[in-house]
Amino acid sequence: MKTILLYSVAFLQIAPIALQAQSPVNPPDLTGVWAPYRGGRGADPKFAAPAAGPLVLKAEYAKPYEEKRAREADANKRGEQLASGAVQCVPYGMPTMMSVASYPAEFVQTPKQITIVTEAFSEVRRVYMNVPQEKIEDVAPGFYGRSVGHWDGDTLVVDTVGIKPTIPGYRGIPHSNQMRVTERIRMVAPDYLHDQITIEDPVVLEKPVTYTLAFKRRPNYEMVEFVCENNREYVDENGVVRLQVHDK
Repeated sequence: MKTILLYSVAFLQIAPIALQAQSPVNPPDLTGVWAPYRGGRGADPKFAAPAAGPLVLKAEYAKPYEEKRAREADANKRGEQLASGAVQCVPYGMPTMMSVASYPAEFVQTPKQITIVTEAFSEVRRVYMNVPQEKIEDVAPGFYGRSVGHWDGDTLVVDTVGIKPTIPGYRGIPHSNQMRVTERIRMVAPDYLHDQITIEDPVVLEKPVTYTLAFKRRPNYEMVEFVCENNREYVDENGVVRLQVHDK
C-alpha cells in the first residue's frame, strides 16, 4: 500500500509539469487594420504572397467556368465589365471578402472571438474560438458561413463551412454546399500578415486549391464607412455594366 501511495504522490507532482509543457504560447495579437499587400514594383518579395496552387475543377464544371472566363476576358478587351453581384450592391461573402482591391480589413481579437470587418461593403465575420465546428448540414447557409478557430502555436487556424452556393467562390468558381474553407493566418514579420486559404469541395473540385493573401499593417488607420447607396451602375440587356449619368 505504501508503494502505491508513493507512486500516486509522485505522479501528482509530475503531472502539472507535463501539462504546463503542453500549454500553448501566448498567441500574437492580430488586432488592428491590415491592407492588402500586392507583389510587383516596390514590394518586398519576402512578404508578398507566394504563387497560388493549381485550380482544377471537375469536368462538368470546368467547361462552363472556362467559357465564363473567356467572356469576361473578351469584355475586358472591349473596355466593358460584365455583371456581378457587387455591381448590384450585393456583399462579396467568403472567401472573396478577405481581399477586395486595396480595401483594408480590421481584426478585433478577444480570447473567445476574433471579429474581422472589411472596409468594402462593411462586411463582418465572427470567428468563434476553441469551440467545436458543427456539421455542414446543420449550419444555416449564409454569406460568411460559420467560422471556428484555434491557435496552432503562432498560427490562427480557422475552419469555415455553410457558405451559400450562390456566393461566388475563389476566382469566381462555382461551389456546392459541401465547400470547406480552411485558413492559416500568421504574422510573417511584425507588420506583415499572411492568410493561407485552402478550399475543399468534393462536388466541384478535383482536388483542394490553396492560395495566400498578404497584408501589411496600417497603424492609426481609421476604417471608412462603406454603404452602397445612390448606385449609378446598372446592367443592360447584354449583361454589361453601364453607368447611369442622368435620372430617368
